[in-house]
Amino acid sequence: MEYKDYYKIMGVKRDATQNEVKRAYRKLARKYHPDVSKASDAEERFKEVGEAYEVLKDPEKRAAYDQLGSNWQQGQDFQPPPGWQDGFEFSGGGYTEANSAHFSDFFEDLFGRAGGAGFQQGRQYSFQMKGEDHHAKVGVSLEDAYHGATRAITLKMPEVDASGHLVTRERKLNIKIPKGVTQGQRIRLRGQGGPGSGDAPAGDLYLEIDLLPHSIYTVDGRDIYVDLPVSPWEAALGEKVSIPTLGGKVEMKIPAGSQSGSKLRLKGRGIPAKKKGDQFVVLKIVTPEAKTEKQKKLYRQMREEMNFNPRSRLGV
Repeated sequence: MEYKDYYKIMGVKRDATQNEVKRAYRKLARKYHPDVSKASDAEERFKEVGEAYEVLKDPEKRAAYDQLGSNWQQGQDFQPPPGWQDGFEFSGGGYTEANSAHFSDFFEDLFGRAGGAGFQQGRQYSFQMKGEDHHAKVGVSLEDAYHGATRAITLKMPEVDASGHLVTRERKLNIKIPKGVTQGQRIRLRGQGGPGSGDAPAGDLYLEIDLLPHSIYTVDGRDIYVDLPVSPWEAALGEKVSIPTLGGKVEMKIPAGSQSGSKLRLKGRGIPAKKKGDQFVVLKIVTPEAKTEKQKKLYRQMREEMNFNPRSRLGV
């Protein structure tokens, strides 16, 4: 996927005011409008400018985009880093001038076809109306998801200051992470969204759980996977070994004759719930290096005694 430098496309600096972004868009939209321009790439450029403006005109999308940094070049191969939106609080920002059906894969990967988890269609206020619901992603460790926890988080809310520049306002919250939360699950905090108009109540804040990458575990729904290194003799003879789990170490018997890639199940050792997930242990046979002549002799004895060809099924 190619990185889109929206500032370069719009011809503005990264610290441009919102008014400067708006003026640049109007100028470029007139220049590349397919009904006006004779350029062969006018329609493509018009769509590209519309996409760039859709992001830079919206303080929320722009602040999130800016978090990716300025080290990327237009057209460079790019993948969004995990959790890149974590900690940003979003309140609205629906589509206006641009047609979302024409947006690039780059835009969709960042914000989604309808603006992403944090980007919801805006609403119109009457004299009395409940405040807007706000949305944010919050990174949660796998340990906290398993055990539950109370954590202090900082949310950043993009705003435009009096001079038209993009700034972020921070607020800190203490939140309770329920035991057993999973990727994408939402926690609702009543009254923590936007203020209501008139005497109407404030909106709610919805926190979307984003499970952080773990050093040894991977997650699929409520199931947990761990790669377990084992020695050739443990796999061949079958032995009891210690297995790490989020609930503590457990002993497990490896069946004799196990192969690398074999998958063993620890029932109920996954993410807790009424129907608990499981933990799957994937065996990875690790061959020890023969460093001494005695060790090399042992391998040669195995070669002679075992008469084993691991490539027999390939016909070689």
